[in-house]
Amino acid sequence: MDVRSDNDGHDSSEAKSEEMMHKSPYEIQEEEAKKAFEKKKQNEMSDSIEESVEYWQENDDISPRMSDNKYTLQQVLGLGESFDVNMREMVLGGKHVGLLLLTGFAKDEILLEVLKRLTYLTPEQVSGHALKSYFECYIPHIQVERVEKMSAVINKVLTGMSAMFVEGDRSVIIMDTRSYPVRSPEEPSLERVVRGSRDGFTETLLTNVALVRRRIRDPGLKFEIMQVGRRSQTDVCVVYIDDIVDKVQVDSVREKIKRVNIDGIPAADKQLEEAIINKGWHPYPLVRYSERPDVTASHLMDGRVVIFVDTSPSVMILPTTFFDLCEHAEENRQTAFMGTYLRWVRFGGILISLFLLPLWLLMVIDPAIKPAGMEFIGPHENAQLPLILQFLLIEFGVDLLRMAAVHTPTPLASAMGLIAAILVGDIAVKTGYFVNEVVLYMAIAAIGMFATPSYELGLANRLVRLFLLVAVAMFKVPGFVVGTTFIIIALTLHRSYNSSYLWPFIPFNAKALGNFLFRLPLLENKKRPSINKTRDNTKMDNDPDGELQKSKKHK
Repeated sequence: MDVRSDNDGHDSSEAKSEEMMHKSPYEIQEEEAKKAFEKKKQNEMSDSIEESVEYWQENDDISPRMSDNKYTLQQVLGLGESFDVNMREMVLGGKHVGLLLLTGFAKDEILLEVLKRLTYLTPEQVSGHALKSYFECYIPHIQVERVEKMSAVINKVLTGMSAMFVEGDRSVIIMDTRSYPVRSPEEPSLERVVRGSRDGFTETLLTNVALVRRRIRDPGLKFEIMQVGRRSQTDVCVVYIDDIVDKVQVDSVREKIKRVNIDGIPAADKQLEEAIINKGWHPYPLVRYSERPDVTASHLMDGRVVIFVDTSPSVMILPTTFFDLCEHAEENRQTAFMGTYLRWVRFGGILISLFLLPLWLLMVIDPAIKPAGMEFIGPHENAQLPLILQFLLIEFGVDLLRMAAVHTPTPLASAMGLIAAILVGDIAVKTGYFVNEVVLYMAIAAIGMFATPSYELGLANRLVRLFLLVAVAMFKVPGFVVGTTFIIIALTLHRSYNSSYLWPFIPFNAKALGNFLFRLPLLENKKRPSINKTRDNTKMDNDPDGELQKSKKHK
């Protein structure tokens, strides 16, 4: 067996050498070049498109030869390998032209109109500088530009634009012919209102920009776009009103986004938040998310900075505070009195979701602290499980139910809720594992959590409630006092872009706190929040007739 294998190896080596002898020097050279090319392709470790282009052609310039450009596009962009990368070559006006595009993004109607016009050109109509003639005279499209770097061409094609290469020219014509898959604006499920607009942000950045621009027709409204992620090249847009916002804050946000050095942000705004805020393990959110254009427009006019991220139906509003996260758009859609009432009910629900269960557990463990007239508080019968274990189990059960509701198809969601409420809850009480009061108070606390406008704030409050429950079970009154004090100190030290998280409670600002507690009538709310450090803090025109300006001019 061993002798046969040695003979086989010897025979195969002899066969290879004999085969090499029968090959021509050109074929041997071609095979060596192919092996060198495969080795070069395997060794490429480029971190960006610019590096990849320079790796394959030693510079970032566009070659006047179409074959060289196609070679670079094949290696960098995958031309000929990816089915959606297409280069349509043709002769237009006597010039060899290549139209590079992604078939999934290209809008056929626009390209057909462009090509229809160019196909009628004769060589006499095209000057010696063909690309200049196409750009200035013969392309019937509005959004057209010239690019002189290959990496810039590839970047723009990956965003959905079309690139026109012309033989003999060192620049490329870029046409915005993209058409993204997009759904129609619908009302956000987390921020519904009884009265108000029913449109919400979508996953397309241009649509979201238009929804805000429609509500603020101010020339000072700025949309600064940049790309984040070496590979994903995700579009990120910083939005603000130039003559209202704090420019220092805008510069800080812009620089932090530019310094983000990761391969991509496929999870869009959430990953960008962690990259520029760097809040670590703190559970409370440092930005406010919104899917409503009217809410976003209101915050922009208050002097805040808003960050749009392409592919995300929500935007980030910063800086934000604990009290900002407790407000809802419904309060501004009602009268001032009813808006204030709704706000107080919501604040009450948030406080209940935080402190109801720890206080009840504290009064059950230590009956001496029960207020007069509240002797009825506490279970009248004993259960088989300790109270703290009952609370922990039912907390985890509610979390499990919430996650199951998200992943359950809509027709089955009601059936799942019926099973959880009747079969699990009722039977657990009847078998003696749980006390009726525990289920009741847990349900009230859960309602308070679901009434919290910010989903992220509701989840953070749930963790705080669990912390207080454990502290009360272990240390009783000192545990509750120390735990509550620790939470307040942690929130006080928590800062959103150098702004106090508990403002206007800490530091105390009576007027601003009154604006949070009471929904003031529109014409009485004349100042923007001072926490935003706005350049123009007045909402009302103090000189509507221009008399002040006239007197200054006269002097």
